[in-house]
Amino acid sequence: MTTANGIYMAAACPDPNFLDFEDYFPSMMVRLGAEGFIGELCSGFQLLMDSEKGLITFNSLKRNIHVLGLEDVLGDDVIVCMLLEGDLDGDGMLNQMEFCILMLRLSPGLTMDGTTACCSSMAQATGNHLV
Repeated sequence: MTTANGIYMAAACPDPNFLDFEDYFPSMMVRLGAEGFIGELCSGFQLLMDSEKGLITFNSLKRNIHVLGLEDVLGDDVIVCMLLEGDLDGDGMLNQMEFCILMLRLSPGLTMDGTTACCSSMAQATGNHLV
């Protein structure tokens, strides 16, 4: 799950019910279109990443959680869970593709068709094949 679409992911983390969740991704997809939506996900990635590494790291997430005032709610164990949930290559960090895939996967409101269209747009934009 995510709060503000990108802050909290509860899939493997303790007590996933302690935050209210409203999924804005479906309405964003309708309003922005697939390419605009992927652009917003990429902007979210840019905000959360470590600028030197170009990846979302434990420290970059911890820093941003503090900036957002969520450090009392989201401890180190949750940050580790967030990274593990999306880390597809096993490096302990999230690259932009891993982040976008994770955000799409964790949106309960996106249908398979919407996710497929969104992934196809992302693949075309990056030259990768996701679906």
